[in-house]
Amino acid sequence: MRKFRKRREAPFKFSNFSTKQKKVMHFWRENSGIKEKDIIIADGAIRSGKTISMVCSFLHFTQETHKGEAFIIAGKSIGALKRNVIKPMVQILRAWGWSYEYNRSENYLTVGSNIYYLFGANNESSQDVLQGLTAAGALADDCALFPQSFLNQMIGRCSVENSKMFLNCNPKSPFHWFKIDFIDKAREKSIYYLHFNMDDNLTLSEKVKNRYKRMFSGVFYKRNILGLWVNAEGVIYDMFDFNKHVVESKPRNYTEHWISCDYGTQNPMAFGLWGKCDGIWYKTKEYHYDGRKEMVQKTDEEYYQDLETFAEGKVKRIIVDPSASSFIALLKKKGWQVKKAKNDVLEGIRNLATSLNRKAILYNDVCTETFKEFSSYQWCEKAVERGEDKPAKEHDHQLDSDRYFVNTIIFKKQMRVLERKEVGK
Repeated sequence: MRKFRKRREAPFKFSNFSTKQKKVMHFWRENSGIKEKDIIIADGAIRSGKTISMVCSFLHFTQETHKGEAFIIAGKSIGALKRNVIKPMVQILRAWGWSYEYNRSENYLTVGSNIYYLFGANNESSQDVLQGLTAAGALADDCALFPQSFLNQMIGRCSVENSKMFLNCNPKSPFHWFKIDFIDKAREKSIYYLHFNMDDNLTLSEKVKNRYKRMFSGVFYKRNILGLWVNAEGVIYDMFDFNKHVVESKPRNYTEHWISCDYGTQNPMAFGLWGKCDGIWYKTKEYHYDGRKEMVQKTDEEYYQDLETFAEGKVKRIIVDPSASSFIALLKKKGWQVKKAKNDVLEGIRNLATSLNRKAILYNDVCTETFKEFSSYQWCEKAVERGEDKPAKEHDHQLDSDRYFVNTIIFKKQMRVLERKEVGK
């Protein structure tokens, strides 16, 4: 039996801290001039140094001002928290030579006499796990993704004298509850607010900053690069350019094939055939059937027969929305390799947009239905008014299929390879 060696975390490499990072790290100290602030909020661009400075500040604050207390560390999910916060936190503790114990199964750390409980905040019921806890402080990563009930409960749990809360996030809608209830009311709620941009992270080279600027456009550029709280409005994939992203349909030496599927009964059924050539994924052709328009609804078996014809014997691997349980069962029975799509909507939209910006995907000129959707798939205006980012549920079937493919197959693999090459690691 093959044995896998546990990979040891690389030591954390400290660099010079920027002025804003230093403000984060020292705001709670006696000589800061703002020691009375109960909460610090750092928002702004991605990769701007918010998280690392907060982790360092949080650790020093908890160890220097409290002994034998409990603390909260929260993220959108436990997985995201461990990846984005706990991993660098452990590296920092090692670099400092601080002793700690990390209980991965029970989700807590102990440093000195203090204990740090880890929480995911992915739905309204998440607040329930905080009930009964008394804490001396909290660190919340990307808290604009939390339900408001969780953040309110977390703040309410921090009742120990001299408690402080460390909150960071990337911008969302200007009508988002966190913007309205916390950032806009920073003065009256005794909040110290700092806005970051990429220049506040002195570890980023101009090459890396330019790479991130190339990755995004539209609302994603304004939020992730400029750090602005702006509405998601208009066409979602405004970066799609027919001259850049559409190529002639011709034979290529494809080394790998997948089919992506957005399943529909009353709504249209959409397939996309993807082929990989020279590191680029091409959508070589599409299938689109609208039962309402055709006045005849097809059965799963009929859709399966269409799929077999569509595949042309090239592929028996398919990505399907996990809600399509009956069709998935049929495909597996017929011997197909089925991968349930990673179907987070906003993450998928962002990743598809990034793939377009980096030309990691291209389209054969026969994908006419897809091109129609690129020009008409828009953000929902009513959701925008509520401070939510939601696409309008129309003109989206081919693009949902594409989103499933990018999010499930491309992004975790190809994007990381491209980033390693450009950063030079």
